[in-house]
Amino acid sequence: MSHSDSTVKKDKDDDECIRVKTVKSSKSRNGEEDVQEENGVLFWVNKSGFPIDNKTWERMWDHVAKIHPDSFDMVRKVRNSGDLPQIPFQAPPINFQSSTPVSERIEKVQNYMRNLQYNHTGTQFYEVRKNRPISGLMDLAREMIKESLPIKCLEAIILGIFLTNGMLGVERFPISFKSVFNGNVHRHVVLGIYYSGRWGTIGMSRREELMYKPLVFKSLADLMFDYEKSYNLFYHEVKKMKIGLPAPHDPHSYEFINWKTLTLTPGKQNKKEMTKDLEHMAKEIRLKAKSYSTHQCQSPRKTYSTAEFPYHESNTQRSIREANKVYRSQTSINAESLKKFISTNESADYQLRI
Repeated sequence: MSHSDSTVKKDKDDDECIRVKTVKSSKSRNGEEDVQEENGVLFWVNKSGFPIDNKTWERMWDHVAKIHPDSFDMVRKVRNSGDLPQIPFQAPPINFQSSTPVSERIEKVQNYMRNLQYNHTGTQFYEVRKNRPISGLMDLAREMIKESLPIKCLEAIILGIFLTNGMLGVERFPISFKSVFNGNVHRHVVLGIYYSGRWGTIGMSRREELMYKPLVFKSLADLMFDYEKSYNLFYHEVKKMKIGLPAPHDPHSYEFINWKTLTLTPGKQNKKEMTKDLEHMAKEIRLKAKSYSTHQCQSPRKTYSTAEFPYHESNTQRSIREANKVYRSQTSINAESLKKFISTNESADYQLRI
């Protein structure tokens, strides 16, 4: 048992998600960091994937016993119970009617994440690496839907991007917060949403006021100042607010999420200065919109290959396709003839495509 294991302390006044920022770390036998800690608040990260291996599973229960008031009595009661309720699988909101308003779609995505519930176990079930490309993070989002386990704020960002892919005109961008309460630093992140001149957010937190904001704010500044008020309700002083650029809608993109373009420091800037910076940032978000710039704005619903697409060709189109097939078979070149042709034309400044 490492030193950090024996000094686990849970802050009961921890009002929002503690995002990963390594201060101290404990390494497993294979050299990878499995546990991360900040200001005495420690949580494990599941690096074994699914199904969860026995080591990670037992470590989770051991950590729960340390942070729960009833300690191992609660753990034994739960693990030895034979009549625990079956947790239903949460169906993701991916099949919307074309007439469904975007604001209603966004709210359903938020309700889906609420139904997954916030993860209080002290073990993050999914390893989120912020430097992975969009394609890799979307694979992780599919795994979240498949496993249907509780999530934390950073995981909610990835899931929110996946579930809003393909919504035309909807821009998604990360918003990060750094706050101080009772001398402890807390970090939180939500997914900003822009659509048709209105701003809002989706995400996960222990506090409702620090995650979902409906699409009703007329400016980005109004949204951010509302968050600052929400933090003040829980006696948190906001030190920094960071805003990134819109994320691509293509789930196969190799682009990376831009996590930080603008940084605001409320303690050092007045409201007028912050409003000016936020107005400029809002223009950047609209200027670098991603929902219109991709040829394939695919939603998380099933995508079809050419062979699977439900397309009915006409008799004329079928005849042309069959004729092309016959033509290609009659004009094909065997490998030996092609090799001989290329060897006698090595100096040619053109290429033969097959």
